[in-house]
Amino acid sequence: MSRIVGGFVVPHDPVMYAAPKAASEAEAAAVYGAYAAIARRIGELQATTAIVIGCDHYILFGTDCLPQYVIATGEVDGPIDQLPGLKRGPIENHSDLARHIAEQGFAEGFDWTVGRSMQVDHSIAIPHQLLIAPNAGVKTVPVMLACGVDPYIHKRRAFDLGRQIGRAVESHPGDERVVVIGSGGISHWVGTAEMGRINPDFDRMVLDCVARGDAEALIALDDATILEQGGNGAMEIRTFICAMGAVGGSHARVIDYLPVPGWITGLGFAELAAA
Repeated sequence: MSRIVGGFVVPHDPVMYAAPKAASEAEAAAVYGAYAAIARRIGELQATTAIVIGCDHYILFGTDCLPQYVIATGEVDGPIDQLPGLKRGPIENHSDLARHIAEQGFAEGFDWTVGRSMQVDHSIAIPHQLLIAPNAGVKTVPVMLACGVDPYIHKRRAFDLGRQIGRAVESHPGDERVVVIGSGGISHWVGTAEMGRINPDFDRMVLDCVARGDAEALIALDDATILEQGGNGAMEIRTFICAMGAVGGSHARVIDYLPVPGWITGLGFAELAAA
């Protein structure tokens, strides 16, 4: 049977592609080093599939249609928002596993929106390029949560959805070794007067919760507090919560944390221990 062998939380900062020189050489080396370390761990875990939990930034579905959570079950390509060094191309999806997750979800009361042929944005494409593509043969299952723009998925629902993903993987009649990647920034303000601000205290608090395996503490954060202390971009911690629910472990190892002013985001990396 298939099983989850590990998980990670990582950022997906497009500014590192749009303005690579805005960070110092030391900052850039540390960030890319953290991605490289995780790519190696995915290889060491002998993963065959990566479920990447990203979000929509008003890029995929526009302003008129805002699904709470979407899973790609067919052909995938991206990113739709091409960046220097991050060109659009096909992403090999594990369609059979994705359909199984959706079907098991329907049976449990999770009304997945399914993307039978869809594009993804940088929240999927960046981890795909830096973590999955270096491991030849590893397939991807893209999941997008409503955490880029309002109305956001409730954090409890994001955690429960992760738990459903975990159960579905365990019931999949294959032999997949799956890693789950929560793809999101921590503190960052997008398109507001505070854009460029980073709050390392908030970021370290979030990573401390991840390290303790304390998803309940993150779920208990109200959105007003997240907006005040982490900015609208920090709503993406829902991807961390979902990944923690899927992996189900009791703790995590923080790999690195960097507040990078030039890239306007607090960037955190951690490995989630499998249950």
